[in-house]
Amino acid sequence: MYANCPDRVIVCIDMKCFYASCIAMLEGLDVEQEPIAIVGNLHQAGSIVLAASPPMKQHFHIKTGNRRYDIPNHPSIKLFEPKMDFFLQMSIEITKLIMQFVPREAIHVYSVDESFIDLTGTEKLWGAPEETAMTIRQAIYNQFGIPSAVGMGPNMLMAKLALDLEAKATGFAKWTYKDVPQKLWPIAPLSEMWGIGRRMEYALNKKGIFSVYDLAHANLKMLEDEFGIIGNQLYYHAWGIDLSTFEEPDTKEPMSFGKGQMLMRDYHTHEEILIVLLEMCEDIAKRARMAGYIGATVSLGVSYSRSALEKNFYRSKTMIEPTNETMKMYETCKELFNIHFAEQPVRQLSVRLSNLQPHGSIQLDLFDEQKEQRQMLGYTMDAIRERFGATSLLRAVSFTTSGTAMQREQLVGGHLK
Repeated sequence: MYANCPDRVIVCIDMKCFYASCIAMLEGLDVEQEPIAIVGNLHQAGSIVLAASPPMKQHFHIKTGNRRYDIPNHPSIKLFEPKMDFFLQMSIEITKLIMQFVPREAIHVYSVDESFIDLTGTEKLWGAPEETAMTIRQAIYNQFGIPSAVGMGPNMLMAKLALDLEAKATGFAKWTYKDVPQKLWPIAPLSEMWGIGRRMEYALNKKGIFSVYDLAHANLKMLEDEFGIIGNQLYYHAWGIDLSTFEEPDTKEPMSFGKGQMLMRDYHTHEEILIVLLEMCEDIAKRARMAGYIGATVSLGVSYSRSALEKNFYRSKTMIEPTNETMKMYETCKELFNIHFAEQPVRQLSVRLSNLQPHGSIQLDLFDEQKEQRQMLGYTMDAIRERFGATSLLRAVSFTTSGTAMQREQLVGGHLK
């Protein structure tokens, strides 16, 4: 089974309580001793806890996913709002530190707080890979005060599993192919396995597969017939085999331009919902113009508040002529909304422009003499925003109480910068 597997040494390193650790460093606190929680918005009782320090979890049972109202009123608890710009910069600086040990192409940044490192062939420079991994871990703590955990394996999958299933409790774990029967096969339920979500777990359970052992000993052809290439991948992952590399994916044309937005309150009327949709169309059309594309299909998704009695909807319409004009896209979006809106309070919106083609393929319309002027206006507005900032030129509706453009400019990934 393992005869053709390349001999590699991969490390997966996870910054423990990354957000809380960053804030602790910034505030001169000890993340291992202080009960710290990072909350999306301290002024909203229902705001989500984004991170919690170990003492916060141990003593107050507050963890990621809790709400602001779950946090007890205790004098030792320290609450902070996220500083996303700072978190992202910290992640970049940690990557730069790792680059002192391996070249950039040997690092795969998996998320803001987790990275894979290929230590294959570094023995002559730094010694045994285990020692190198611990040296990197200590260097991160010495420079940034951020504790971390390290998983090591012969590929990305095994390194990640060693991290998630053992190292997060012990600090370091190394898995080899010999460990597969004892450490990998007993995993159950299947959603505990990296790469298997609840839906896939349910589908596998229906086939009588309840553990990784069951998956490893299932019929490969049945898995491929049922799940396609994913079934093939799952089978070999159950044996600890993963041939993926750190190579950057080939640059391909974008499939679509989209935007989703969770509203900070329920929106009830056509007028205020359409204001947000116009802002979203503005943003998507700008991105399409900057990338040099036009699109023919507009898709609109609307999710209602929990109190709503109607189901959410997602509908699309293909226009006769592709476009990257804000108002053309908005009018199609508005048409979809007027047809399908169920007069229920709205809490989430999504808009997408797809069925793309290069802008140069656009056809001239002899009956629309103002098209070129509208296109030039769009590009001129884009240039002004690029030079002076996204909020330097806004539509009047963005300054109403329903507009969100001004507020969202202050956010990164939906949180405060």
